Amino acid sequence: MSSPAIILLGDNSQGGTYLLRIRVAPTFTMSFGRFRKGKLIEVPAGECVYVGSALGKRGATGLGRRLVRHASRSESQKPHLIREQLLAQFAMARLGQGNLRPKQPKRLYWNIDHLLDRPEAELTHIIAIRSQFRLEGPLGQMLEQDQHTFILEKGLGANDLPGHTHLLGVRADETWWSTLPTRVQQLLAESDHPPDTQ
Repeated sequence: MSSPAIILLGDNSQGGTYLLRIRVAPTFTMSFGRFRKGKLIEVPAGECVYVGSALGKRGATGLGRRLVRHASRSESQKPHLIREQLLAQFAMARLGQGNLRPKQPKRLYWNIDHLLDRPEAELTHIIAIRSQFRLEGPLGQMLEQDQHTFILEKGLGANDLPGHTHLLGVRADETWWSTLPTRVQQLLAESDHPPDTQ
């Protein structure tokens, strides 16, 4: 069973938390900017999941613009294939205002930017949770503890949450991915602020 490429959960907030599914091929080694002083880290062929948040109500810190930015690459590189679908779905859902494409050439800032800029990595699916509550920590912890995920490098992708890792490799079949939105909703239902499906 194939998962929808874009799943929106939550309320009508302009900010929120998100999960990115990234396909990698072939295996390669890279540095993630200044993370671990530029240490070279192996990124194995297969799939990764990344947990992030964008809790602003407008502009670059809003959820819609952040996700479109993730689906873009720097300079003259082609964007990820999912970007046009994101723009169309976000317009229908009123997630973000105006043109959500980056106004300036993309600069690599976050750890995840460095991976998403590589030709070996393709952003294929997004789960976006529209909520002003901070959900990145609990979602990251859920994924870190999952038997199907593994750490590429401790702390990667979670610079603002010490002790956590938010960019993880995944060894799982399509069933794991297709049930991920349900597991996310269950986790949120157990918290104080469960979002509704949109």
